[in-house]
Amino acid sequence: MAEGFLKSFDNELEVFSAGVKPEGKVNPNAIKVMNELAIDISEGKPQDVNEFVNDHFDYVITVCDNAKETCPVFMGDVKEKLHIGFEDPADATGTEEVILSIFRKVRDEIKVEFTQIYNDKIKNQ
Repeated sequence: MAEGFLKSFDNELEVFSAGVKPEGKVNPNAIKVMNELAIDISEGKPQDVNEFVNDHFDYVITVCDNAKETCPVFMGDVKEKLHIGFEDPADATGTEEVILSIFRKVRDEIKVEFTQIYNDKIKNQ
């Protein structure tokens, strides 16, 4: 979802999204709640963070609470590392509506935080 927001702010940004245990496809609930904001993430491909540890990035931003502890060390040139912990909505249980409400809550938190990061750090580079 964070990748989707960043790309929606500025289609010139080069954004990579990866996880410590990537699934085979983007979570359908994430696709659904992002579509509610007219952001299509359905073509995303989950990637393993280990593919990127030697690459150059202006920013490496970890977003899930456990990712900060389990992410590998980035050996490439990284201008700034940020961590913003969010509940992992993929862990939500309950009815479909309860699960979607958790995805929406996390989506909205991500939007607020990444809007601020984009405006404060990225926009005027």
